[in-house]
Amino acid sequence: MSEEPQNNQQTTSAGFQPLRNTNKESSSKDKMIEGSAWMTAGSIFSRILGAIYIIPWVIWFGSMSDNANALFAKGYNIYSFFLIAAIAGIPSAIAKQVAHYNTINEFAVGQRLYKRGLLLSGATGIICALILYFGAPVLSSGDVNVIPILHSLAWAVLVIPTMSLTRGFFQGYQEMAPSAISQFVEQLARVVYMLVTAFLIMKVQHGNWVSAVSQSTFAAFIGAIGGMLVLVFYYLRHRSRLRELAQNSKQELAIPTKQLYKEIIAQATPFIIIGSAITIFQLIDQYSFFSIMNHVFNYSTSLVNTLYADFAFNSNKLVMIVVSLGSAMAITAVPMLSEAKTRGDKREINSQITDALLLFAFFMIPAALGMAAVAQPLNTLFYHYDVVGTSILEVSAYVSVILGLFTVISAIMQGVSENVRAVAYFAIGVVVKLVLQYPLVAYLGAMGPILSTGIGFCVVSWLILRHLNQEYGIGFKRMSKPISGILGFSLLTFIVAFAVVRLAYLFLDPYSKMIAVVVCVLAACLGGFVYLYATLKTRLADFMLGSRVEQIRRLLRIH
Repeated sequence: MSEEPQNNQQTTSAGFQPLRNTNKESSSKDKMIEGSAWMTAGSIFSRILGAIYIIPWVIWFGSMSDNANALFAKGYNIYSFFLIAAIAGIPSAIAKQVAHYNTINEFAVGQRLYKRGLLLSGATGIICALILYFGAPVLSSGDVNVIPILHSLAWAVLVIPTMSLTRGFFQGYQEMAPSAISQFVEQLARVVYMLVTAFLIMKVQHGNWVSAVSQSTFAAFIGAIGGMLVLVFYYLRHRSRLRELAQNSKQELAIPTKQLYKEIIAQATPFIIIGSAITIFQLIDQYSFFSIMNHVFNYSTSLVNTLYADFAFNSNKLVMIVVSLGSAMAITAVPMLSEAKTRGDKREINSQITDALLLFAFFMIPAALGMAAVAQPLNTLFYHYDVVGTSILEVSAYVSVILGLFTVISAIMQGVSENVRAVAYFAIGVVVKLVLQYPLVAYLGAMGPILSTGIGFCVVSWLILRHLNQEYGIGFKRMSKPISGILGFSLLTFIVAFAVVRLAYLFLDPYSKMIAVVVCVLAACLGGFVYLYATLKTRLADFMLGSRVEQIRRLLRIH
């Protein structure tokens, strides 16, 4: 490497990104925007891929598609919980601690932390995979079809913890590209395998639909292999630079291996709970919805399965595309806040919290309202024309704003080492969810779990925001004007998109998937253009994203 070793002053500066061979520094807001851009792109494209496959998948499963979706959701909810337990919050903890040690020029300690974390994540992966595989009959709650699904998913639990840990390591260096690209490749490999096996089993062999779902869930393992290969490539690419940083670090800290493990576990434990928050709520739904529905209503098993699929799989698949916006910004915020916390810079923490909330609102609110506006053609396109399914998707889109907000601010709490408090607030949210679950499901059916989830996370988010404001201050005054603009322009976007959908379906066939494509594209393009034009014209986009939007303004000839 021709670059000279970095001194301590550079290392602790706000703009230092150690794996970059450049002396150019950037502000924390610029880094947040860049990191968010990478993570958002990776997450959004992955989610879109994970939703698009549904269109042919549903067609090939035919009349069994709703049962297949319900089975898929049942298996995946249990798998998600075990996966989070296997990952054990280690990636986010590693990202936070690596950023901490990098800030004080102890790169060697951060790299040792990563290597010890590999052993720990490997062990937790093996243990959780074995429990998931051999415990499948108990976890299935008497549904024999769930057992082969859990068996197929156990293989992914072996690989994904190590993959996630390596992503966390790169994020600790504020390098989001490896995570984003590996996430996309993981999803691409997974979707290709799913579609190929579903087509072969259902259309060529005319086989059993449970076997086809089992192969579709086994695709998680295939995807994990693809994502891991990308990260190995990036690690080998930066290996010499990592070695150089370790050799030229201060090396004043001699931390025993036992203490490193304690540090990882202490930091990781709260991340397990907070990272699995949405999954925990989904598991509450899975293990309570059927019993409540059977107790209150005299519906057939097939109908209850269909209603469960409507909110737990169908709408969830699409809504998580929007929630991934919040997740992307949350991942970016953790190492940066950890750096500011290490320096004891409360002013910087205040600025980063405010910037994170503004960026979240700028992207999340119009995306959620836009999805609500096109709920009917979107549901028809991915599944089939269904009034109940459309209503559930629309309400889920609104609730996604709350889920996204929780994702961002819970990550902020972890970034500033308020882990225990974040867990305590989440526990309150779980109690709220449990208290509301029965009455809301009893009165509102499939809409009940969505609303109880929204209210539960709303309470948690309010508690977290109140604490952050008391402890670090949130720039509400600085936020008021841009937030007003975002809300106004998002509402205008919703009105335009909703009007296009309603006008189109006055004349067009609501059952047609091809018509749904046209209506979706037209409504999304017109609504999106309205938001883009309004934010550029009023310079709101400049305030949020800086001078980088000037080129778009010139291209669209907006003055």
